[in-house]
Amino acid sequence: MGYLSRTLEPRFLEASSQMPVLLLTGPRQIGKTTFLRHLAGSDRTYVTLDDPLTRELAVADPGLFLQRFKPPILVDEIQYAPGLLPLIKLLVDQDRQPGQVWLTGSQQFHLMKGVSESLAGRVGVLQLQGFSQSERQGTPFLPPFLPTEAGLRPRQGRPALELGPLFRQVWLGSYPALHQEPAPGRDLFYGSYLQTYLQRDVRDLTQVGNERSFLKFLRACAARTGQLLNLADLCRDADISPPTGKIWLSILVSSGIIHLLEPFHSNLSKRLAKTPKLYMLDTGLAAYLTEWSTPETLEAGAMNGAMLETWVVVEILKSYWHNGRRAPLHFYRDKDQREIDLLIQQDQTLYPIEIKKTAQPGKEAIRHFQALEKLEPAGFRTGPGALVCLAPQSLPLSSEVTIVPVGLL
Repeated sequence: MGYLSRTLEPRFLEASSQMPVLLLTGPRQIGKTTFLRHLAGSDRTYVTLDDPLTRELAVADPGLFLQRFKPPILVDEIQYAPGLLPLIKLLVDQDRQPGQVWLTGSQQFHLMKGVSESLAGRVGVLQLQGFSQSERQGTPFLPPFLPTEAGLRPRQGRPALELGPLFRQVWLGSYPALHQEPAPGRDLFYGSYLQTYLQRDVRDLTQVGNERSFLKFLRACAARTGQLLNLADLCRDADISPPTGKIWLSILVSSGIIHLLEPFHSNLSKRLAKTPKLYMLDTGLAAYLTEWSTPETLEAGAMNGAMLETWVVVEILKSYWHNGRRAPLHFYRDKDQREIDLLIQQDQTLYPIEIKKTAQPGKEAIRHFQALEKLEPAGFRTGPGALVCLAPQSLPLSSEVTIVPVGLL
């Protein structure tokens, strides 16, 4: 398998025609370098700071580095040489041509602070995650997911995704290496990935003294994907203090391993939950950490609903991030324990989404959508909703809710 087109391509090139510096962030081994080298072709000098000699030059003499490697350039893993950022600022201030410098970084924890201080107003920041379903299927250029008639129309006609193939995708995950030919063994890949992540990124970030405890903390997060965040429980499982747990959680969020989905709340409603929900951003990594040995055992096991929900939420997140957009996603829960898995908020309209592991959904699954009516006095309206499930085709469930097969995400 050759290069797979990514949804982000047109948005990245558009941003490069407007901004002098672009930064592409995302976890390790997600395909950032492949993506940018494909877009750059032979027109841009490529430099990686993973190379020890090049990194030493960038750190010890950043001015000489930028004399040797002149724009247009692509600098990989910029977090290893933050001293380059002020000199890049001077460089682009002298010549405000767009698209001069492309950067990648896989450690947002410290990187974003340096970027915001040194390159404010000069840098566009875009985010890349693993392959989305549409990218794997060769139909990458779809708009962000929205359960309206116009939003669903470009997705119609795609093949159905049945239970077995779906959970194979959930179990395998979205890292590009696992979708190439020949692909490494899944367990070998994730074992090596964790070792690299723990030894290089985590140790560099905060001098985590106990990698074993950090791995236990990460496993505890994976076991709770799709659940409300309970930091005390996570810390108890890893035998660490709450302040340490807060730091470690922020590392996992910043390095693109975990996403915290915030609850929806309006100014006029004080009854809604304040605690975010925790989602692993790759279900394959989550399944590896929680030791599901096959797609079949995962599908039949206790975590199948949480894993499916995680997969759907992350696919919808990617549909926004890979279009260069902030993902306006929340979940809903009120004091009466009424819950809605996802709310997409666009302007003052709320689009509710429920996720179910069923091929024959009923209206009972969307009974909590009516809870949104109480938000109307605050100026919100309820838009069309969706029930994402394993149904073979898209059909109306009610006048305002559409059954959306998972294959259409």
